[in-house]
Amino acid sequence: MQHVLALLTLIFCTAVQAAQPIRYCDYPVYPPISWSDGHEVRGLAPQTVRSVLGELGYEVKTVVLGNWKRCLLDAAEGRVDVVLAYQTPQRDDGLLFSRVPVLREEVAIFYNRHKPVRFDQLGDLGHYRGGLLFGESYGPEFDRFVAEHGNVEWVSDSRQNFGKLIRQRIDFIAHERRTGTLFAEQLAGGQDIFALSRPLTVDYLRIAVSRHSPLAARMDEIDALLKKRVDDGSVARWLEQSEHDYRAMHAGDGVPR
Repeated sequence: MQHVLALLTLIFCTAVQAAQPIRYCDYPVYPPISWSDGHEVRGLAPQTVRSVLGELGYEVKTVVLGNWKRCLLDAAEGRVDVVLAYQTPQRDDGLLFSRVPVLREEVAIFYNRHKPVRFDQLGDLGHYRGGLLFGESYGPEFDRFVAEHGNVEWVSDSRQNFGKLIRQRIDFIAHERRTGTLFAEQLAGGQDIFALSRPLTVDYLRIAVSRHSPLAARMDEIDALLKKRVDDGSVARWLEQSEHDYRAMHAGDGVPR
């Protein structure tokens, strides 16, 4: 009898999960982590979420909002279930973060070679005008620096930011090194954009679950499945494939090969 009850419970839980898709929020402007081919969101982030949550029995519905800040706000308030993000003290209030990181990322300072930037310590950036995306956070120290100096222009689109850097309307962009490099490759004038070798910060991208989501009770399972995918090389392969597909889309006829 107990076995029958356990089986019925499993069937019921699976049916509930299938009936209530998990809402994954993305702002696909961070290749190779997440990007859009004009039809769907692609990249390491959505692939990791679908793989991990799919094994837990969930259907994943991707939600695209107008900027990254909206994604974080909706996750914190329970309107969506999951995002991939850096962990910060402010985000801890509304989100639970995986202990296992998806990816180590360097945040670099990008500049125009016609207007070099000196960066030996954080205070050096106070002499320049920078650009950031709404909702971006690169650690408490940098966030305080930005708030105190007020020398950053906020936008919702990375291409707009890099376009401003190419035209020398701003002096620097703080951005993930991989993503910034891919952006610069695809833009007219991008050959003038370089990244300083010294990183601004090093951080770790994690699965972040809303505290209001049913996923909040399954963080240990999420960590175990994520660790499996990191250890078996799946995450590294997905990242490499995403970089290849993004470059291929921009190199030819728009169809990733």
